[in-house]
Amino acid sequence: MLTFALTIVRHGETQYNRDKLLQGQGIDTPLSDTGHQQAAAAGRYLKDLHFTNVFVSNLQRAVQTAEIILGKNLHSSATEMILDPLLRERGFGVAEGRPKEHLKNMANAAGQACRDYTPPGGETLEQVKTRFKKFLKSLYQRMLEEHGLSDQCSASSSGPSEPEQPVIAGLASDGVHDVPVHALIVSHGAFIRVSVRHLVEDLQGCLPAGLKMNQVFSPCPNTGISRFIITLHREESNPRAARIQCVFINRKDHLDDVKNSD
Repeated sequence: MLTFALTIVRHGETQYNRDKLLQGQGIDTPLSDTGHQQAAAAGRYLKDLHFTNVFVSNLQRAVQTAEIILGKNLHSSATEMILDPLLRERGFGVAEGRPKEHLKNMANAAGQACRDYTPPGGETLEQVKTRFKKFLKSLYQRMLEEHGLSDQCSASSSGPSEPEQPVIAGLASDGVHDVPVHALIVSHGAFIRVSVRHLVEDLQGCLPAGLKMNQVFSPCPNTGISRFIITLHREESNPRAARIQCVFINRKDHLDDVKNSD
């Protein structure tokens, strides 16, 4: 059995974000000046945490954000950054590069809600979820291979006990005080929204007191931060999440000092 923390960060702002244009996978833009400030603020916020593993979308806005976060970190600057195309943004097909309002108009014309609509050539929400599930499977396997043995050796011989609820005090270290294995993911807004929904709804993740479902499924702001504590069991060749505890969703306290953030 292995328990690890999973911190998920959305990339910083790009000019396309500011101009409300869809990027998806085909538009690979760098961070704007504000995006650099946001990533630096996230890095300062997370600087005292030790990330044992780092996984990043291979689109440059995510890579730049991760590089800035790790550059500010006191314990993880040498941690290998693994670029994984499974963490890319949802593909929006013919709508990429166009205003978000254009996507809304296409959805209305099709008689669908914008969130559920798939433009021609784009990914469905189910396809995005399948991509995240594939990433989770490889993540679980890697975490057990790299950290599972030492965790098992240090486990109590009295057997597993019911995990305590994480203490949430509004700090960057919430939930990770006694969790030495910690993975960082840097990805994208639509992908993170689908991923969080899968962790909470499909995998029945436990929510902290006071967190409402509309907050869980709200859009993630640029460099918004979410965290889960995951306990894995190894079942033959397939690891399984025995428990998923949500610590917080879309936290943005670090952005208070960033001008013009949105």
